[in-house]
Amino acid sequence: MVDGVGMARDAHVDRTARAASSHVMEHDKKLALVTGAAGVIGRGIVAHLLANGWRVAALDRDAAALAELPSDPHMHTVTADIRDEGAVEQAVAQAAGDGALHLLVNNAGISDPQSGPLDTLPAAQWQRWIDTNLTGAMLMSRACTGALRRAGGAIVNVTSTRAAMSEPDCEAYAAAKGGLVALTHAMAISLGPDVRVNAVAPGWIAARDSDLRGVDHEQHPVGRVGRAEDVAEAVLYLAQAGFVTGQELTVDGGMTRKMIYAH
Repeated sequence: MVDGVGMARDAHVDRTARAASSHVMEHDKKLALVTGAAGVIGRGIVAHLLANGWRVAALDRDAAALAELPSDPHMHTVTADIRDEGAVEQAVAQAAGDGALHLLVNNAGISDPQSGPLDTLPAAQWQRWIDTNLTGAMLMSRACTGALRRAGGAIVNVTSTRAAMSEPDCEAYAAAKGGLVALTHAMAISLGPDVRVNAVAPGWIAARDSDLRGVDHEQHPVGRVGRAEDVAEAVLYLAQAGFVTGQELTVDGGMTRKMIYAH
């Protein structure tokens, strides 16, 4: 016969064991640091990683936008400007501490590709694109190298199909994204075999389907414009693909393979 004291003791032991098990499971989850986490693509990446059992440090310079992310016990937010070396070092320390980091997603950047006509493009405006879309990724990668090596982790850079094809007046954006493609394969060689480095090159990714016309979808070989989750799925694949490094995976619904001529 088990008396009340024994039952209470057993219940306490059971609760303690469950709590300890939960704590172990929490720390068994891999940790990802995602920059530009409050933007359209960033939100999709964060949500997809959380749904697949990751812990996520969601970084953005816009604290108000970060506060609007859906709350999740496995996510914490970090406010920082990736162009600021000191802020980057502090942000990485806040996100990973002295522990391991399994994935860095360099997603932050100026999304508007239009920098204006080349003949009137101010050098300061050019530098703004380079600092945000290229140098920021280098600073984040440099700061995370130790934590990534401890985990045998990966870096995924979010580039753009505009690194390989252009519309008028996009020189700064194209140059920055092209530089990020080159940085990807350079870091893959420098950091391997401890850390793998790859890139995802999104095409047209829409924030809201309601903003689109039928022709916008129809011109894509897959029959639709891209969504944030399309990029997120590619990021997760590259995070886990142990025999892939130095590569750029294009996620554009086939548009860069389509010949487009006026008829």
